[in-house]
Amino acid sequence: MSRKEGVYNFAAGPAALPPEVLARAQASLADWQGLGYSLLEAPFTSDEFKALLDTTRLQVRAALAVPDRYQVVFLQGGASAQFSLVPLNLLPPTAMAGYVETGHWSARALEEGRRYGRSHVVASTRGSGFDRVPAVSEWALNESIHYCHITPNETANGVQFPGDPDCGDIPLIADMTSEFLSRPVDIERYGMIYAGTQKNLGPTGLVIAIIREDLLGQARPETPTVFNYQLLIDRQNRINTPLMFAIYLVHLMLDWIEEQGGVETLHSHNIAQSQTIYRIIDEDDFFYCPVIPEHRSIMNVCFGTRDENQQQRFLGEADAMGLANLAGHSHAGGLRASLYNAQPDAAVAALASFMTHFRQRHG
Repeated sequence: MSRKEGVYNFAAGPAALPPEVLARAQASLADWQGLGYSLLEAPFTSDEFKALLDTTRLQVRAALAVPDRYQVVFLQGGASAQFSLVPLNLLPPTAMAGYVETGHWSARALEEGRRYGRSHVVASTRGSGFDRVPAVSEWALNESIHYCHITPNETANGVQFPGDPDCGDIPLIADMTSEFLSRPVDIERYGMIYAGTQKNLGPTGLVIAIIREDLLGQARPETPTVFNYQLLIDRQNRINTPLMFAIYLVHLMLDWIEEQGGVETLHSHNIAQSQTIYRIIDEDDFFYCPVIPEHRSIMNVCFGTRDENQQQRFLGEADAMGLANLAGHSHAGGLRASLYNAQPDAAVAALASFMTHFRQRHG
């Protein structure tokens, strides 16, 4: 399988996938594992699919060194569904959840969480335009907070936590959709991590959750059976038909990640790619990035031109050059280049060259 030559996709999600992974998926589409029919046609109760589930779960564990006291769960509905399912599964009706608001998606999680219980903003950078991550010392944490929810990488705003926060005994819940498997993670710092797979691991709809076992088993009675974390674990992720082909693509992507040298190697590579673009942004005042340098995302480079009239010209000329999907999020505006794990160096080099020449012509 080959892409259209000279076209590079900078979409924030669904994001670019490695051509070799797409080729492997294509090759097995009509005949999976020699069965004579596609995985799209296979029963989810089959031994072959059960083995795929087990293998993929073990791959997630290996890639992030997940401790034994955590469970790995495959969920449906995308990461936004977890904004509701986390409180339904983990928050008793009279308890309080804390939220750190650092951009569009943490604000969405907060808004949805308020539908299911008391939600307290323990820290926010809304007042400064979501230009940074507040230090843990600034968070208003106390013993009444049942868990604290964060979004370590804000896709829309280009803000990323510089590390894994330490909240002590308060379980930390993280929506890692936009950085999952892009860097090593200290799993022990978290009570639960969840991530949609459409950034670094595959297609939309599938969510991978890593949940500490002591948090399980307290879902509210009204929690739908197919979204009850403990029941999903008890029934080995087969309460209903899972997202079978999505799980298969995740399996192929985890193979690819291992072939690249693992998460630590990819992290170094991701840093280098983002720095290439940030250096051009910071050369003068033609481009700008609203996020302070130490909190800039290595996954989603959000920037703009000082002259807003130039931004539409930038997008038009970039598209004509084969640099696709560089418009910023609808709630944040500006420009955005998403540099997920599969983004090739050639794409980053092409964007860097275009930005340099665009500034020379229009600056």
